[in-house]
Amino acid sequence: MATGGEPRAAAAAEGGEKRAALLREITEEGGFAFVASAEKAAADGDLRAAEAAREMAWEQLHACPRSEVGRAWRDAYALACLHVAALRVAGGGGDGRRAALRALDMGLIMGGDLLRAELEEAIARVVADRSRGCGGGGGDGAGENGADVEKWMEGLTRKRDLADVLKVLPVKSLSCKQIERRSCISLEAFIRDYFLCESPVILSGYIDHWPARTKWKDIRYLERIAGDRTVPVEELITFSQFLEMMWSSDCSANLTYLAQHPLFDQIKELREDIMVPEYCNAGGGELQKLNAWFGPEGTVTPLHHDLYHNLFAQGNPQILVFIQRVDHPLCFEITGMFALHQSSYSDKRLWPYPKWLHVLGRKYFRLYSASISNDLYPHRETMLSNISQVDLDNINVNEFPRTGDVEFMDGILEEGDLLYIPPKWWHYVRSLSTSFSVSFWWRTSIPPPQGS
Repeated sequence: MATGGEPRAAAAAEGGEKRAALLREITEEGGFAFVASAEKAAADGDLRAAEAAREMAWEQLHACPRSEVGRAWRDAYALACLHVAALRVAGGGGDGRRAALRALDMGLIMGGDLLRAELEEAIARVVADRSRGCGGGGGDGAGENGADVEKWMEGLTRKRDLADVLKVLPVKSLSCKQIERRSCISLEAFIRDYFLCESPVILSGYIDHWPARTKWKDIRYLERIAGDRTVPVEELITFSQFLEMMWSSDCSANLTYLAQHPLFDQIKELREDIMVPEYCNAGGGELQKLNAWFGPEGTVTPLHHDLYHNLFAQGNPQILVFIQRVDHPLCFEITGMFALHQSSYSDKRLWPYPKWLHVLGRKYFRLYSASISNDLYPHRETMLSNISQVDLDNINVNEFPRTGDVEFMDGILEEGDLLYIPPKWWHYVRSLSTSFSVSFWWRTSIPPPQGS
């Protein structure tokens, strides 16, 4: 009869075989020094050897563009992170656990897929150990006092008068056709009236039952769940530090935005606070991507379009890709969009379709039909052809004379709203408060429009 230990032993044996095969592959690629350090770390519990192996793998990751980095070296980096984390935990104490979590998060963010399950299991063990050791607490203390909580709630609940809002929005905002708004409707009605017609719509009240609608408003909850976890915001910082940056005195000068990052794959506890909308079943949908968008008031996504359907969920409190500091509106999100576009097609002709859900905060959306793309002056380069050259916040009428007269629809997403954006519809986004949004990307056999 099988015992509880047999599956664990089998899993350990399989993991050992994976590591041995990886080290052989790295040896064949000339990584003799890495292999020697990794083996010394595993056999002797040598932290310096583990750190040396991680540094060597890190150098390989940055020796060429990311797309050209071999799979083996990404897996090697993950392996070294596992060694570092294990030895940091063995050292004991809160600092050791935090250092271990950082190493494991780095393995998830920068490493390959071979050892991903081991990284996630190690994170779960460290988090559980931390909870037992400190009563569930975590983070760097950004939400420990009343002043922090007050700042957080002020950012989430800030609502300007319409006149003040219009001062920060592009010209003609909220003066033309409004995005249609509906209360919660059936999947059949959504498919019939919007999905098949490729017509935008805001659906109100759909996510009121999500735990995220209340939990994410509590900065102490976010601190406890995610405070010690590492996220890439231009530099690699903890989630607690990211929260502090969002309400710091110089936040307006250096806007920090967690954009288009698989945060819910990285931090499983946050994933439990949200649910996949049934609308993602439209077209026989199969969920592919689930990304987070989290940042302060004033962040801007420049005018662009996606090749797929888009559902956006809005709420207060679209990583692989990036969390990026926004010093100028036009530098945000571009790399992340391309990464998704390049990976979005398959030989099976299944097309990805995103939807957006706004959990917390307020965001302004402006949408332009795919049929008037030429009047929005897309970049001529193939890799940039889904991005407009026009800065809607400061239109150069001499260079782009047609854009100012083009019809559009717009609206403000409030907490709990869901926005559907059809494929190839152009959209510009500005955050009007601290906001936390979720995007769902799913595949369907219905292709995007070809002639628009």
